[in-house]
Amino acid sequence: MKQSKWSYLIILSIIWGTSFILIKKALIGLTPYQLGALRTVITGLFLFSVGFKTIGTIKKQDWKWIALSGFLGSFIPAFFFAIAETEIDSAVVSVLNSLVPLNTVLMGLAIFKITSTKRQIFGVIIGFIGTALLILKGAELNPQQNYLFAGFIIASTLMYAANVNIIKRYLQDVKPLTIAVGNYVPIVLPALIVLFFTDFFSQEQYSKPEFGISILYVIILSLFGTAFAKVLFCKLVQISTPVFSSSVTYIMPIVALIWGVLDGESFSALQGIATVIILIGVYLANKKKKTV
Repeated sequence: MKQSKWSYLIILSIIWGTSFILIKKALIGLTPYQLGALRTVITGLFLFSVGFKTIGTIKKQDWKWIALSGFLGSFIPAFFFAIAETEIDSAVVSVLNSLVPLNTVLMGLAIFKITSTKRQIFGVIIGFIGTALLILKGAELNPQQNYLFAGFIIASTLMYAANVNIIKRYLQDVKPLTIAVGNYVPIVLPALIVLFFTDFFSQEQYSKPEFGISILYVIILSLFGTAFAKVLFCKLVQISTPVFSSSVTYIMPIVALIWGVLDGESFSALQGIATVIILIGVYLANKKKKTV
């Protein structure tokens, strides 16, 4: 089980770390609202095609948590991340996303009454320090970027943290695929409505030269970065702790930074040091006291 959770963590980090550059590329031919809505619709249709029968197994009392999880963990962040990347580099957005574990611990303690050890909390703080170093250096390297848009990412991290705790506390006995499919039942229709009002279906939109490649990026993002990853993440939450599972956001920036550099984004030695600090935080956040 221990090796399994680390495997899930690494795979998710690679998939989600790649998602940020895919969002950046998709925005070349789509607006952030089109991207967020289309990502939600494509992911929902894919999940329905492979797991529609699981919807019938969801208990009535679980639906409110399934729906809340869908809006907080998928629907709203899909738009917020796309909006943020219209102003901020994809790698920096990934770094800001690393606030999730800190929020998970604080929210778990304050609202969901999920306990975390002092060592876990210390690990999260160490990871946050590394994240802060990455953010400050990124702002220094890119003074032309509007960091007010970081608010969209910070808001999303709070939603992700709430989602992690909801799954752990209220949906522990629901299968990962069932949670993922159920999440999209209440959010696909709102996404279609948003897509309709963005003039996505207009001839002018289809005639854009970047439209085709942007759609391809969204499809890849939806199938792997959202649908497949969402099932893996639900499983990871169930076989580990909320803090450990949310630590995927610590490793994601490393993957995202690599993609960012390959795409011409700036990267410095100090950012490299910060990534090491982040990994130390992951280790400490995962290390729990041994029980006799």
